[in-house]
Amino acid sequence: MAPEALPSPAAGAAKLTRGAALMAIAGIGFVAYGLLFFVQNFTGFLELGISDAEVDVGRTEIQAFSPSLTHYISHLHIALAGMIAAVGIAVAALAWFGVRRGQLWAWVTAVVVPVFALAVALPAHYPYNFDTAGHLGLIYADVALFTVGAVLALAGMRGRPGTLS
Repeated sequence: MAPEALPSPAAGAAKLTRGAALMAIAGIGFVAYGLLFFVQNFTGFLELGISDAEVDVGRTEIQAFSPSLTHYISHLHIALAGMIAAVGIAVAALAWFGVRRGQLWAWVTAVVVPVFALAVALPAHYPYNFDTAGHLGLIYADVALFTVGAVLALAGMRGRPGTLS
């Protein structure tokens, strides 16, 4: 690439900072979603955006059928809420303290962690019609924000010593 075609260091730094900030905000969004998931376990039991159209019984019916099954489902909700929030904390910290400084390893890790989590979690939603906008909409919006930030940050890393040329 010709030297005149390289982005200016200031433009690259601004992209990197903005991209890292968007990635960190999206990480905080994952934390918020994990908290919503946690609260929903105690207030509505079924996950956010899942209604009678997708699942024909709720907490009361499951409790009547099997109290131990209710406790088991609740413990899964709580555990998953913690894992979602933990991914968000990791992504936000990696973005703010590593990506913002132009550290490629932090960018790769911040991208791989939620991509892996979503690659495992999302496919199970579709065969059972749990792919409602109310259920997955917030995650899709957060992933879109994260993707914009990741692309912007990566563009800002171009030409920085020790990163991408």
